[in-house]
Amino acid sequence: MRYFCDIVKQALIFSACLFLLASCTPRLHERGGASYYADKFKGRRTASGEKFRQYKLTAAHKTLPFGTKVKVKNLDNGRTVKVRINDRGPFVSGRIIDLSKKAARRLGIIQSGTVKVEISYKKKRK
Repeated sequence: MRYFCDIVKQALIFSACLFLLASCTPRLHERGGASYYADKFKGRRTASGEKFRQYKLTAAHKTLPFGTKVKVKNLDNGRTVKVRINDRGPFVSGRIIDLSKKAARRLGIIQSGTVKVEISYKKKRK
């Protein structure tokens, strides 16, 4: 019986350690709506100062630092794309990211215009 108690105790300690390590992971997730830029923004300056180009894999987010690489997953069809944050927005309730047309095409949202997505990114170390 004592042997069994020792095994259970070790298993609990091991599980607690795994839980603590998993909770310290720097990967963060957000869920919400995504849309893509209209063609009228082509060539305009983004908040980061660079020119907006529809054929680049870029996006706008309200708070993430410029240059952050973000993985965007379309929750309807499972497609993913990696983009770089270079602008601020979207400023529409319920939306968390605005994508370039190239990124939207890869996710398959050109027809619908908006879709529910999950974004994940690595937290920058200080």
